[in-house]
Amino acid sequence: MQLSALTLASLPAAIQTPTYDRTTGAPGVVHLGLGAFHRAHQAMVFDQLLASGDTRWGIHGVGMTRPDLVNQLKAQDGLYAVRIADANGVKWQVPGALWRMNVAATERDAVVQAIAAPSTRWVTLTVTEKGYTPALGQLLLDGLRLRQQAGLPGLTIASCDNLQGNGHKLQALVKAAIQANDTAPQDAELLRWLDAQCAFPCSMVDRIVPAATPEVLAAAQEALGLQDACALSTEGFWEWVIEDRFADPLDATLLQSAGVRVTRDVHSYEEAKLRMLNGSHTVMALMGAVTARPYIASCIGAAHIRTFVHQLMSNEVAPHLSRSDWAEYRDALIARFGNPYLKHSVHQIATDNSQKIPQRWPPSVLGQIAKGASFDHHALAAAVFVRYTLGVDESGQNYVLNDPQAASLSALGAAQRSESAACVRGLLAREDLWGSALPNNTAWINRVMHWHQQVLQNGVDLAIQQLLSLEV
Repeated sequence: MQLSALTLASLPAAIQTPTYDRTTGAPGVVHLGLGAFHRAHQAMVFDQLLASGDTRWGIHGVGMTRPDLVNQLKAQDGLYAVRIADANGVKWQVPGALWRMNVAATERDAVVQAIAAPSTRWVTLTVTEKGYTPALGQLLLDGLRLRQQAGLPGLTIASCDNLQGNGHKLQALVKAAIQANDTAPQDAELLRWLDAQCAFPCSMVDRIVPAATPEVLAAAQEALGLQDACALSTEGFWEWVIEDRFADPLDATLLQSAGVRVTRDVHSYEEAKLRMLNGSHTVMALMGAVTARPYIASCIGAAHIRTFVHQLMSNEVAPHLSRSDWAEYRDALIARFGNPYLKHSVHQIATDNSQKIPQRWPPSVLGQIAKGASFDHHALAAAVFVRYTLGVDESGQNYVLNDPQAASLSALGAAQRSESAACVRGLLAREDLWGSALPNNTAWINRVMHWHQQVLQNGVDLAIQQLLSLEV
């Protein structure tokens, strides 16, 4: 027996399930990027709003490229179980906000029509940093143009990806698509409508949601008494901070009622998350990949790595943040990283490093340089990144670099054992990774070269321990 609308009533009473009607209403939200994160984060917020009696928050979910996940979810009527597990215990929930599904790569017109549908009020996105392409701008524009031509109201279009100023970037992407079309009279009117009627709030989202594992699927079957091919596991903690900028201003109060933080100052939360959570995640993922530790919990469970991460956040990241409660946030992060239920694969987190590192590390390094303070923790992190490009861990097992720049990174990193200095200089010279200032900073380059030598000669763990001994 499989989880579906027909079998929902057979679930144990302890499992929270949707009590609202999922069949008669039309979705009010189109979500682009139907992955694990969205289904355990925004979809659960919208599920809460639906449960309160507001029927406007059903989701038309769009997988950008993956028909397999969409087909599995369709077979289960958009239902899936989420295990919420941490030190406070374990509970299961089946959110019901996902009502319709399509795949953008093969059903583009259906997605455009969904954006243009009269019932649609919001578009949300989790397409990851690499998804902000002209094609995405054109997809949104095609739906928005149909709305404008039909005399329909504008939308709130909310990026929920780890991009600084994500709302501004998304708005610029859509406007660039208008300008690329070169149909001046109509487009001038469309631009006016876009500015007057649509809102592109910046937002910051935070919840650790690993890719599903066989263990989670087995645990779901045991808890539900049913098979669930789409089950997920996550933590109790979640945060959604969104700018007070909506097509319908009344949405602010609604979101706050569901636990969302609505503010004019998203930036302080955004930069703290990018540099503390995401920056530390990337460091640990690289360390884990090279030392053959499979999960983030395996990394933070090693005392020297835990101390390293604590010092990295305290000494090199926090001095350049405007989030006032950063110390509490740091301690909460370290506890979250150690959650044994979150089998968060280091290789999953090490995906797309070339897209992530530029936002997560250089701002802190530049801040330390400006203060005349040490940036050794980031220099060691960069050295481990260089070592990672070899594609083989310290036990001799090969792994694949899953990155848009994998070919060039591997080519630069291949000779590092024989030509260490040239390799490090080559990778540190890349402005797409480090920005324009760091590739010309001799002190930065020298410290990364120093730590790279230690990593090659003694291994990552001993290099970390050596750095910690300097801090005493």
